[in-house]
Amino acid sequence: MAVRTVREADLENKKVLVRVDFNVPLKEGAVTDDTRIRAALPTLNYILDQPGTSLILMSHLGRPKDGPDPRFSLKPVAARLEELIGRPVEIAEDCVGPVAERAAAQLKAGGILLLENVRFHKAETANDADFSAQLARLGEVYVNDAFGSAHRAHASTEGVAHLLPAYAGFLIEKEVAFFEPVLRNPAQPFVAIVGGAKVSSKIAVLESLLPNCSTLVIGGGMSYTFLKAQGHEIGKSLVEDDFVETARSLLKAAQDEGVEVVLPVDHTVAAEFSEDAAAEAVDSVDIPADKIGMDIGPRSVEKLRSIISQARTVLWNGPLGVFEFENFSGGTLEVAKMVADCRGTTIVGGGDSVAAANKFGVADRIDHVSTGGGASLEFLEGKVLPGIKALET
Repeated sequence: MAVRTVREADLENKKVLVRVDFNVPLKEGAVTDDTRIRAALPTLNYILDQPGTSLILMSHLGRPKDGPDPRFSLKPVAARLEELIGRPVEIAEDCVGPVAERAAAQLKAGGILLLENVRFHKAETANDADFSAQLARLGEVYVNDAFGSAHRAHASTEGVAHLLPAYAGFLIEKEVAFFEPVLRNPAQPFVAIVGGAKVSSKIAVLESLLPNCSTLVIGGGMSYTFLKAQGHEIGKSLVEDDFVETARSLLKAAQDEGVEVVLPVDHTVAAEFSEDAAAEAVDSVDIPADKIGMDIGPRSVEKLRSIISQARTVLWNGPLGVFEFENFSGGTLEVAKMVADCRGTTIVGGGDSVAAANKFGVADRIDHVSTGGGASLEFLEGKVLPGIKALET
């Protein structure tokens, strides 16, 4: 997959309409995590460095249900972007219509205009043709740098791309450059670490990765369904009984492909699912009937250490335990450090594993930390992402 990038665009003296992912957390009218805003800066600064350009930015924020809602206004985002980019940022009271068109028309070279939340209009998520046309009228060139929304065929991510000269920003370019080889021809040994709560949400990813990986590490809540499929006792641990047979089939497919599947060989357990629960070690694959598996144990950690250290490609998607609870964060912490120390190409995709990498302070030592939760999952499942498909050469 090759996408047209902003480097190929004729930007001189143009108003550039950029879809960014400024869907950031807010508290009391202020941005509490500006990671996604910072991720857009290389593309925005590159455009502003071209002669005579100006920026018209569009984004969604949250899931407003019935039109404009002050709780989901992008005004706090505009304030934070202004601080980060070091230039004034105007905000339009709407993203389409006379107000937006007037603000765009009055924008001078070097200026930045942030349109109000595109999801204040239901036509955005409906990918309405007229709404797309109204957005397209605001600019002369379209750049999509919102990887986190690229799996949605919405007006601002897909519709507009067919109405203006359309290009990928540096963030989308980087996401594609790291994820695509994982699905095509990763450097071997390729170790895929897939965790999280449920098999049902990750089975498509597991099936997609299987043909290319040498080792598949399965952890987190989903590992107990696989252990049950192998005939082990899992106590009161999370299990999806409807997916036990699916897990059994995947284990058989891995065996047929010659892929090593690594499941926990010991556990950290608790009597109840609670942040305050006491952590207990179980030095066995089997979990006592009255206990809940909450994290991998020390022997499992050491087994992963040798596997990850020798990898030339590592993909990590999903935590290995309930890392939000301090008593059960050890396995995920150790794996985060192993991935950071690995000399191969390292990629972290998916919201919870990204949160873990940030929490444990290793994100800056990983080659690529994806900005897209749902988008990275769908990419790894081999699905077509509409927002990226529209930018292909």
